Amino acid sequence: MTLTRRAMIACTASFAVAAPLAGMALSAPAIHVLQDPNCGCCTAWIEILHEDGFIVTTERSFGTRLIKHKLENGIPQGMTSCHTGEIEGYMIEGHVPTADIRRLLVERPDAVGLAVPGMPYGSPGMGPEENRDAYDVFLIRKDGSTEVFSHYEAA
Repeated sequence: MTLTRRAMIACTASFAVAAPLAGMALSAPAIHVLQDPNCGCCTAWIEILHEDGFIVTTERSFGTRLIKHKLENGIPQGMTSCHTGEIEGYMIEGHVPTADIRRLLVERPDAVGLAVPGMPYGSPGMGPEENRDAYDVFLIRKDGSTEVFSHYEAA
């Protein structure tokens, strides 16, 4: 088989068109979320992740199985919420804003991950941001200690 000039130009043109798309696929963070299938706020948070360019896979989980998964992966009992994500070796617990997840992936601290305990009103997936209650995003250290990673004022 010989490579003709026409085939070479077509191949080069195809690569020029496809290369940016391949780069986007490689740069889109992939997150796996365990969620209660009956929880609407979990679904709303997942939609926010999709809208911000995350590749999201989900798994139905609830009750003691979901709680056990959280505890086995280093999420302290006082930091739990309704759903748990896993991304690039980090755990994401609750309604964590996408900007904080992206910051975590850039900074790469030696930590379990991030948590927004409970379900604060106005956090992503929990109602309109313009009516938000104040809340903190916590960094969970591997020893179980926590520190404020981000703070969101009441709107």
